[in-house]
Amino acid sequence: MDGTVLVADDDRTIRTVLTQALTRAGCRVHATSSLTTLMRWVGEGKGDVVISDVMMPDGNGLEMLPKIAEDRPGLPVIVISAQNTIMTAIQAAEAEAYDYLPKPFDLPDLMKRTARALDARQTPTRVAADDDGRPEELPLVGRTEVMQSLYRVVARVMNTDLPVLIWGESGTGKSLIARAIHDFSDRRNLPFLAANAVDLSDLEGPARVLARVKGGTLLIEEIGDIPLEVQARIVQMMDTPGDYMPRFLATSQSDLTKAMEQGLVRKDLFYRLSGATLSVPSLRERVEDIALLSDYFLTKAEKSSGTMRVLSSGAREILRTYSWPGNVRQLENAIRRLSLTSRAPEISAGEVEQVLGAQPELEPMRGAAATSEKLGASVERHLRRYFDLHGKMLPPAGLYQRILREVELPMIEIALEATGGNQAKCADLLGINRNTLRKKITDLDIQVTRRRKLM
Repeated sequence: MDGTVLVADDDRTIRTVLTQALTRAGCRVHATSSLTTLMRWVGEGKGDVVISDVMMPDGNGLEMLPKIAEDRPGLPVIVISAQNTIMTAIQAAEAEAYDYLPKPFDLPDLMKRTARALDARQTPTRVAADDDGRPEELPLVGRTEVMQSLYRVVARVMNTDLPVLIWGESGTGKSLIARAIHDFSDRRNLPFLAANAVDLSDLEGPARVLARVKGGTLLIEEIGDIPLEVQARIVQMMDTPGDYMPRFLATSQSDLTKAMEQGLVRKDLFYRLSGATLSVPSLRERVEDIALLSDYFLTKAEKSSGTMRVLSSGAREILRTYSWPGNVRQLENAIRRLSLTSRAPEISAGEVEQVLGAQPELEPMRGAAATSEKLGASVERHLRRYFDLHGKMLPPAGLYQRILREVELPMIEIALEATGGNQAKCADLLGINRNTLRKKITDLDIQVTRRRKLM
């Protein structure tokens, strides 16, 4: 890489790591913990690429992007943030950041994005933005890669006119995704209307719907459950020219490709709606977000009730290992109930078991290993959904190493736990050299605790 990179982050470790990595790659680096200093450098004409944190001691990095674009048109800015919400990804896209990565970020991935930014150095097309009437916060939070990928795709499609098909299990937040696409799009000041089979069932239904949506955004709920004759009316509605045609979004709990093959969904409707396809992962597919979501819902409950609650470590573990057939909606309801019924400020494991035990389909995830699905089939299913999240675009470069790391990390952690932290036994169990194991422990930042293992 050839060029000068300006790094702004209040974390000294991050500044040091980025400075060393970028310097080794051939870049010149200026690093600071101050937005004021960053803006002075930009004003002086320094830098070919900016890497900036959002929350800084002297301001918000996102709020500086319009000023950077005004002073230095075409200067690529890569935003990094520990605020792992869809709001951050959308705000970064609206402020025309060149790229956005959540913390903790993958260093090789950031280096590749920086290299692309140095090669690009071109002026982006600005999109007018107006924050009036927008929600300050959306309950779409998650730091897992599958959610961050979803956020990035939402940010890319929100200001297009492409129809969007959103599919996922019940309770995953499909309607929230649809609402977010509208609320942060150019149509945000126009109506948002959700319609179902009943609204479109009679001959005048489509005309009434179009009259109500008035060129805004029309969400057709659970498209796979709509009768074929009503689907024909939707196709006709989408093909009707007019000055006030809405943007079309649709949700589905089922795989519409299979439904189409079975004759349950019209092919012409499927192809009209699938301009972009977003797959919303189940809670089982993003287990590491459960703690983050639980804390979010506890904070939300505290604002309404005035009572602060925290989860004990045992309670968190039970929440993490539960299968959540109702997904995020079920988790929110469980946390709300716990915040109201808990007898102490700290919610106990017993209280969580009592609440979850009263709900249907209790199926702990730890029992999932008893299923007949092979690991390879599970990995393939995960990868196909990951690719589907990106629609017609490819995922970020470096996929091979990211997937290997996701498999390697839990495998080594579980092997160490099984051997009581004995690295010699663990290396023998894994079939690798002990020095190789030590290097992987360091590289993956695994905490090793020695204890006596009773076997």
